[in-house]
Amino acid sequence: MADELTEAQRVELAQRLRALREELEAALGSGAEAARPVTLDQSSVGRLSRMDAMQQQAMAQASQRSLKKRLQQCRAALEALERNEYGDCRMCDEPIGHRRLSAYPEAPLCLECQRHAD
Repeated sequence: MADELTEAQRVELAQRLRALREELEAALGSGAEAARPVTLDQSSVGRLSRMDAMQQQAMAQASQRSLKKRLQQCRAALEALERNEYGDCRMCDEPIGHRRLSAYPEAPLCLECQRHAD
């Protein structure tokens, strides 16, 4: 079982969450162009180049989905901070622990519950 967060740890993690939110929002904005649909006009782009572009588009879309999920978790963690519930596992309600939150500040689950969820 993990220990509850100290006030200093909570303040540090809140700052990291706010910075992470800004970073994720910026990354989503800059990656939106790469996720646009690929032009199907073969007169301007060869077949292989178009296939490469479609593969890059698919990777950019997957990256955008991942960033959106992390941003959603980050926002939820910031809301939990305001409700004084940050650092508690959403499944078992036990403290998540500073080590895990230091590595993954938006973590909604403790390691044990995360293992069961995966």
